[in-house]
Amino acid sequence: MIGMAREQRLAEIFVEVADSLVEDFDVIDLLQRLSTRCVELLDVSAAGILLVDAHGELQIIAASDEHARLLELFALQHDQGPCVECYRTGTARTNIDLMRPETAAAWPHFADRARETGYVTTHALPLRLRNRVVGALNLFQSAPHRLGDADIALAQALADVATIAILQQRTLEQSHIENSQLATALTSRILIEQVKGVLAERWNTSVDDAFAAFRSYARAHRLRLADLATQIIAGGFDTASIPAPSPAASAAAAAETTPAPAPATPEDRTR
Repeated sequence: MIGMAREQRLAEIFVEVADSLVEDFDVIDLLQRLSTRCVELLDVSAAGILLVDAHGELQIIAASDEHARLLELFALQHDQGPCVECYRTGTARTNIDLMRPETAAAWPHFADRARETGYVTTHALPLRLRNRVVGALNLFQSAPHRLGDADIALAQALADVATIAILQQRTLEQSHIENSQLATALTSRILIEQVKGVLAERWNTSVDDAFAAFRSYARAHRLRLADLATQIIAGGFDTASIPAPSPAASAAAAAETTPAPAPATPEDRTR
C-alpha cells in the first residue's frame, strides 16, 4: 500500500477508531482491529498487542490472527523478549534481526521459536501515554527488510491509539478504575480463548476461523465479545446460532496467513 491510496486508507482507519471510542465500547474488538490494521498498513506479517497484568507480566490481548504458533510466540514474552524490554524501558526496539547470534543470546527461547515460525525480523513499540506504560505492540516480518522511519512512526501512532483506547482519558487519574479495566480486559481474553477452542472442536476447524465466525456473529448482533463468550462458557447460549465457517473459506484463510518458512541457516544444515 503506497502513496495516496495508503494515506486515504490511513485516514479512514483513524476515523474508524474515533467512531469506536464511544461510551462502553468493546476494547478487545477495537484492539483486534488495530492489530489487523498494522498488517494492512505496514509491511509486516503479523502484529499483536500485549498488556501488563497485576503481576507485572505481559499477556496477549489481541493479535492479527489467532494461529497457535503466533499466540505461543507472544506468550513467551511474559519473561523474555523485545516486548519485555520495551515495556520496562518505555522505549521502542525496532528492526531486530532474529537471525543474528546476539539476538539468540539475548532471548534464546523467543528467538528460536520466532525463527521456527518463519519470522526473521521483529519490532516492539511501547503502549505509552506520557510516563505511563501499560504494554507493547509487537510486529513480525517474514521477509528480511528494514522498516523505515515513516513506518516506525506510523506503528507508534497506532500503538498510541491503542493506549488511549485501553486507558480512556476519563479514567487516567483514577488508578483503581484503570487497574480494574486492564484486569477485566485480560480476563475477557481468557474467556475468548476458551470459546475459540470450544467452537473449533465443535466445527472441526482452526481456532483462527472459529474466532472469525465468533467475532462476526458478535458484531452483527451488537454483542460485546466478552459478554458473548461469558454466555457460551456458562452454557446459556446455543452456539448452533453462530454460522460455522465454510471449508473453502478456512482453506483460503490458512493459505493467506501462514508465513513462509524461515530460510535455513548454515547451523540448521549441519543439525
